[in-house]
Amino acid sequence: MTSEGLRERSKARRREAILRAAYELFADHGFEATTIADIATAAEVSPRTVTLYFPSKLELALAEFDSFTVRLDTALRERGPDVTILDATERWLRQEIAHRSDLDDLADRMLDLNPQLRAVAGARMAEIIQDGARILAEEQGSAPDDFGPRMAAAAAAAVISEVCHRSGDADIDTAMAFLRAGLATLPTGPAA
Repeated sequence: MTSEGLRERSKARRREAILRAAYELFADHGFEATTIADIATAAEVSPRTVTLYFPSKLELALAEFDSFTVRLDTALRERGPDVTILDATERWLRQEIAHRSDLDDLADRMLDLNPQLRAVAGARMAEIIQDGARILAEEQGSAPDDFGPRMAAAAAAAVISEVCHRSGDADIDTAMAFLRAGLATLPTGPAA
């Protein structure tokens, strides 16, 4: 292995150690009560190292959630021309569940125990919902602000949030059947 490869692996391990330490502290002591110095001590790095990886405590707290939303956004935007938004969502969900780690579980626990962080994550999810509504509207020939695409995107966000807390393919099958059935009831094309 090259020295560049070793350096990158070392950075990835250090980043994960910082995340893991922060999420454990946020879950055990709360987001507000935990300092960068506390995180640095728990991760066995300097406070400066923590801030080199994560410029703010909020950015650190939402790093895994932000990665999650970037992966979803990429899956939707980079789907092939013959791949529907629901097909792309289903493929992405299956990949997410297959690669779920204990760090993901820890991040979920940390968000559950810190309502202020959950609120910020919810606001960021609202942006993804708006993008999803726009993509769905394009796919269906509707206006992005039509009720149907907005409602379908909001339902999809709720389903994604629920399914990502589970680990079975049956849950994905049920969720996708629900979304497909709901989408089939909506009118397509421009609103009258």
